[in-house]
Formats: sequence, structure tokens, C-alpha cells
Amino acid sequence: MKRYTDRNCIREKSQRGLTLFELLVVLAILALLATLVAPRVIGYLGRAKSDVALGQMANIASALELYALDAGQYPTPEEGLIALVEAPEGVATWLGPYLRETQGLTDPWGRDYLYTVDETTALFTISSLGRDGAEGGEGEDADLFKR
Repeated sequence: MKRYTDRNCIREKSQRGLTLFELLVVLAILALLATLVAPRVIGYLGRAKSDVALGQMANIASALELYALDAGQYPTPEEGLIALVEAPEGVATWLGPYLRETQGLTDPWGRDYLYTVDETTALFTISSLGRDGAEGGEGEDADLFKR
């Protein structure tokens, strides 16, 4: 005959585990939290990509300024931003690379940054079409510019 002590009773109660109902309640609570938190997290990720794009465009603008100091002018639109990484033909005073790698010339959505130079003012514009890849838009789809 087995004799039960208080110690055995405690062990038996702690080894019972969770019931199916308790598991379902916990899963329901986790699902509720996920539905409340997920949209906010996705919103933060979208804004983070826009912030990264603005930072990359600022780095490209600085590299363009250094290029202009050495070459006497900004790269032509035909030479493009690749001139910051690889020496274009006919530019003897190129002292680059002004950027470490060509990955910095691609926006967070996988498209190349757009580069234009105004012929009358000789000022440049770097832009990205945002998440949607089309002109215009709002929020994450908004176009980004650096002049």
C-alpha cells in the first residue's frame, strides 16, 4: 500500500499540465495581440525604408559634391551615378571611387536612383519613386527627392 504525503500531492498537481481550454485561451490572447501589433510594425518597416532611402540619397549627394570638386562638374546624366564608383571615359581628374560599391546606388525597393542635372543651373536632383515605382503617391508610395 502506497502512502501519500504532502510532497506527493504537490508533485501530482504540478504535473497535471494545461487543459485544452487553457491552451485555446492563451492562443486567442496571442492572436488578439498579433492583430493589434502587426499593422504598427508593418508601418514602421515602411517608414524605415523611406528613411534609409533619404540617407542613401544624402550620401550620394555628398559623393557628387566630391566628384564635382575633382572633375570640375557633376557627372552627366549619360555617365550617371555609376561615375561615382567607376571612372568615366574622358575624365582625367577622377580620383574616386567616391562610393564604395554600386549597391549604394539602388533604393531600398531594388530600383536604381534617378539622377538628373539641370543644364541651366548645373544643379543635380537624386530621386526615388518610392515603394510603388510610379510617380506621385502618398505615404510609402511617395516620391523622394534630394537636391
